[in-house]
Amino acid sequence: MRLLATVLALVAGLSLSACGKDPAPRPPLVLAAASTQEAMTEAAEAWAAQGHLKPTLSFAGSGALARQIATGAPADLFVSADSRWMDWVEGNVSLRHGTRDIVATNTLVLIAPKDSDAAFPEGGDWAKALDGGRLAIADPVAVPAGRYGKASLISIGAWDEVKDHVAQTADVRAALALVSRGDAPLGIVYGSDAIADEGVKVVGRFPDESHAPITYPIAIPDRSTATDAEGFRKFLLSPEGQSIFEKYGFGPPPLSGEPHEAGDAASGDEEPEA
Repeated sequence: MRLLATVLALVAGLSLSACGKDPAPRPPLVLAAASTQEAMTEAAEAWAAQGHLKPTLSFAGSGALARQIATGAPADLFVSADSRWMDWVEGNVSLRHGTRDIVATNTLVLIAPKDSDAAFPEGGDWAKALDGGRLAIADPVAVPAGRYGKASLISIGAWDEVKDHVAQTADVRAALALVSRGDAPLGIVYGSDAIADEGVKVVGRFPDESHAPITYPIAIPDRSTATDAEGFRKFLLSPEGQSIFEKYGFGPPPLSGEPHEAGDAASGDEEPEA
């Protein structure tokens, strides 16, 4: 609904231009991965407190957001939870030169309800750990958190044991909610997600080498017309913006360049697969 309202506002602004009237400046529309909700919300408020128009934020799984951009959503800034979906967007929609960067990194953890006595199934026996329940995980094809999770489970030799016992969700925050409510005994989320919900606890961290680096690329679609989009992008990358991401459990960007996952395609219509 928020995205629809923004589209209608954009159409209204274009109508005013056609009538010879200058439309009022509009805030940038930011489409951001669900896992960045708290950090991006606080960053938008901090940016607005400096006298800027407060960015309009829309959160969902990176794949869903990427598809919206590719089909014409008037996004002024895209924050993905992995490079693959940003590569896919770049292959379908022109990105403004020099605006693609990494804004944050993350870790992958196994969580359980706060009062649970569960532990990470070291050496296997995931069936015993699940105790008849299901493992909450985001869609392992379309959602980065799910793809990282599946890769890690394959790496540690657990995927074949759990693949028929997963509760697949539309984004990582839905997986988090299942565990927080006690509807799933275990779940795979980002380290920052675990910090965001007091109803869960971390019972183990997946080895960094078991999955591709978890990075959050950021870029401005070339068709953006919001004058503040570049300023807000730079704010997110600034020490003040980075301190906000750190507060919510994110790691800093890589020291040099943007790591791309092996097999990424920078162009074409084919969507990323696990």
